[in-house]
Amino acid sequence: MFHWLRDMRREAIRSKTFPKPWEEFLRRNVALYCVLEPEEQEELKKLVLVFVEEKSWEGCGGLELDDEIRVTISAQACLLLLGLPHNYYRNVESILVYPSTVVAPPREPGVFEQVRGPLEPEQPILGQAFAQGPVILVWDAVLRGGRHPKSGHNVVYHEFAHKLDMLDGAADGTPPLKDREEYRDWVAVCSREYLRLRELADRGQKTVVDAYGATNEAEFFAVATEQFFDAPVALHEHAPGLYRVLREYYRQDPAARVGRHRCSLG
Repeated sequence: MFHWLRDMRREAIRSKTFPKPWEEFLRRNVALYCVLEPEEQEELKKLVLVFVEEKSWEGCGGLELDDEIRVTISAQACLLLLGLPHNYYRNVESILVYPSTVVAPPREPGVFEQVRGPLEPEQPILGQAFAQGPVILVWDAVLRGGRHPKSGHNVVYHEFAHKLDMLDGAADGTPPLKDREEYRDWVAVCSREYLRLRELADRGQKTVVDAYGATNEAEFFAVATEQFFDAPVALHEHAPGLYRVLREYYRQDPAARVGRHRCSLG
C-alpha cells in the first residue's frame, strides 16, 4: 500500500508543468542539458520535479537556498539516472549546500576504536556523500561544474556516483549490476584501468581519468563517472573498455551526444 501511494504521488508530481524559470536554470547552469534529445530533456525535467519535492534541502554556512540551487543540483544528479532503473536515489534523504569550500570537522574516534596513528587532519572539501547520511555540496563548485563540463570535474556527478555505488551496502566502486556476466566484465575492466591509473599516477604522468581516482576503487568509479559525462570523447579514445562498461551501466552514450550537440558546451 505504501509503495502504491508513493508511486501515485510521484506520478502526480511528474504530470505538473515544469516552471519556465526552472527551464532557464537548466539552460544557464547545466550545459549538458542542451545536448540531450528532446525526449531525454522531458524525462529529466520530470525527474527533477520529483527530486526537488522529495528530498530535504538545507542551506549551510549562511547560504539561503532558492529554486535555482535546488533545480541545478537536482538536474545534475538526475542526469545519472536517465537510463537507469532507479528509485530516485532511495539512499539520499537530505542534501546540505554550502556557499563555498568548507573544511570538514576532525573525525572523532569511535568508542571502541583503537587509535594506532594520527587521525586525518581537517581538509577543505567540495562535497561528501555518506552511506547513512546526507550529501554535502558546495554551491560555487556545483555551478562551475555544471556550466563548464569540459573541465571533467563535477562534484554532483562525483558524490551521487558514490550514492549509486552505496546502493548495495558497500562503497567499493561496483554499483549494483544486472547479472553475473556484467559483474565479471565490470571487475575485469575496472580493475585493469584502476591499476593502470595508479601506476601512471605514481609516475606523475598526466592521465585522462583524474589521478584522484587512484585513491581507491570507490573514488575511481566516481571520478570515471565525471569523465564519462563531462569529457566522454577523451575517455572513449584513451580508455575504450572503461567507457564501454560505463555506457552499459548508465545506459547512455555521452560521446554520441557530443557528436550531434546542438549548442556549445562551456
